[in-house]
Amino acid sequence: MAEPAKSGIDEFFSFLEKKFFQIILLIVIIFLAYLAWKAGFLFLLIGTILLGYVGWKIWVHYVQQDFISGIEFVLLEIIPPRDVLRSPKAMELFITNALYHWSFKGGKEEYWQGAVWFWFSLEIVSIDGQVHFYIRTPSRIKSLIETQLYAQYPQAQVKLADDYTLAVPEISASSAWNGWGCEFKLIKHEAFPIKTYVDFGLDKDPKEEYKVDPISSIIELFGSLGKGEQAWMQIIITPTGATGGHKGHDWIAEANEVMRKMLLPYTRLQQGKDGGWAEEIRAPKFYDNVITAMNAKTEKLGFESGIRVMYVAKKEAFNMNNRRNIRLIFRQYAKSDCNELLRVNASQGDRYSGIFTASQKTIMMLANRMLHEFRERAFFHLPLRHHIFSQKYWSWPFPGFLSIDSLIKAYVHHETFVLNVEEIATLWHFPGQIIKVPTLERIESKEAAPPPNLPT
Repeated sequence: MAEPAKSGIDEFFSFLEKKFFQIILLIVIIFLAYLAWKAGFLFLLIGTILLGYVGWKIWVHYVQQDFISGIEFVLLEIIPPRDVLRSPKAMELFITNALYHWSFKGGKEEYWQGAVWFWFSLEIVSIDGQVHFYIRTPSRIKSLIETQLYAQYPQAQVKLADDYTLAVPEISASSAWNGWGCEFKLIKHEAFPIKTYVDFGLDKDPKEEYKVDPISSIIELFGSLGKGEQAWMQIIITPTGATGGHKGHDWIAEANEVMRKMLLPYTRLQQGKDGGWAEEIRAPKFYDNVITAMNAKTEKLGFESGIRVMYVAKKEAFNMNNRRNIRLIFRQYAKSDCNELLRVNASQGDRYSGIFTASQKTIMMLANRMLHEFRERAFFHLPLRHHIFSQKYWSWPFPGFLSIDSLIKAYVHHETFVLNVEEIATLWHFPGQIIKVPTLERIESKEAAPPPNLPT
């Protein structure tokens, strides 16, 4: 199926990106020649260092994009069994064993070959009210995902699927589709966790009739959509690294520093009997739950994560109430003394214009751009145009509709943050028996065994 048409501004950015290296090379030659003629050796040296730094950044981006272009991605549909008797802990083990792909990369791999860590997309999708679970993965990881999933859910089924996003060719004034999407970020530092399945008591494996599963509200909402409507949710994850760091971002060290600053007013030096000094922390009682939750988060593997949802529908079926409802699908994960997910980067009329509503053409362009970003599963290793024409660089000289980013329709800055494997398993797992959504596809037989021809 053909790729959707791009807006005029996106076509311009794509053209500029293709010509960027030629333009940069020409600018470098002209600038160095000018410095050599006008300024002498010192300024030539300074200019060479600065341009060399820029050139190095561009080179790393180029080799990474070249490496990424060689990765074949596949979409796997996961059909859960009719009766899911295991807690989300099983999904936590699956994500840990199948999706945490971190390894040390030497200079040649990283800076010459452009090797990057793999990233994955965990997705829940409703098409005409039919709910599906998907994983988008590099094809070389497919067999590992199958074996690890069957290890935790022997009665599940894994099969290759076509990319459902291709069924929506474009969102524009002339197309048959309308759409709206947004991303999410944490309202506090990532050191503070959201509410997980442990907080809902699902780690205790209660009787089915007593279970309170937070994912049930998402499944029920997605299952309630009508013909011509679709709702998509994706959680894009990549490992943070063996020591907690991802590209210079050591989230565990940062989390400990956040906790230290939080407790600093309650910390004092206390002299011991041996004459030595040690820190004594007397935190108030209301901090107990927060401290426990923060420590629990850093005990488990972390993934750099990005979350995006989208509602698309035929124009005659587009329901503003469903669009509004989808904005609230993560409200149940709010932990008031810790963290919660906040909607950002919505494809709506106040993106560029503040209190002034943007034109319908701009809103359609934003929705179509969101469609492309959803299809590309774009959060990591973005195209160069996302870096050059980013709102964080162009939101001046005035805010809102008077800023340059509103004129050039700059790209939003995607928000990524660390979620540990427990939080991710809470957001993406198979609901249990108590969820009786008829449009959630499941395997009928609970006695089925894993396929005998699993890869070895």
